[in-house]
Amino acid sequence: MRHLPELFANNRAWAAGRVAEDPAYFRRLCGLQAPRYLWIGCADSRVPANQIVGLEPGELFVHRNVGNVFDPADANAMSVLQYAVEALDVAHVIVCGHYECGGVQAAFGGALKPPLEGWIDYFRRVREAHRRELDALPGHEERWRRLCELNVAAQVASVCRTDVVTSMWARGKRLTVHGWIYDLTDGLLRDLDLSTDGSGSRGSGGA
Repeated sequence: MRHLPELFANNRAWAAGRVAEDPAYFRRLCGLQAPRYLWIGCADSRVPANQIVGLEPGELFVHRNVGNVFDPADANAMSVLQYAVEALDVAHVIVCGHYECGGVQAAFGGALKPPLEGWIDYFRRVREAHRRELDALPGHEERWRRLCELNVAAQVASVCRTDVVTSMWARGKRLTVHGWIYDLTDGLLRDLDLSTDGSGSRGSGGA
């Protein structure tokens, strides 16, 4: 613990607090990997998935990257989705973006050094696909916020096109994919009304 001792101290205090509240907490947690939700979110340090939705360890399976991207060509993302759906039997996949996302904002700027530029290209493509709508907005803040929402919609669509999800739907599995966005200014989630269970209708989806 020569490096970053304050983090180890925080860890010891947190673990001790858990045990003080519930002596069997960690023993029980070892067998608790049974989440009902997969969260695909942004790596932004201001967006802590479990805390936002008030869930404990073991209750939320999480995949995070810059800008909450879901690319079926990404073995990491696909492996998380496959494991969550097939092994953990999650009922809900939540794609959650956030306003003031730096990755999305970069889509309005010039080219960056690789490999980051290759990643920002996801957002540039979404921006180009919706250029007319975005250009009609009055200012950069409005365009930035809207692109954050449009990016969530694009990633929801990407999740829904995967063989993992479509095969589950074809077998009648109850699985709902959602699109949400988090507002850093008030700590609240917004439902973007993108939820789908593969039936062709939109809604909140059943548990």
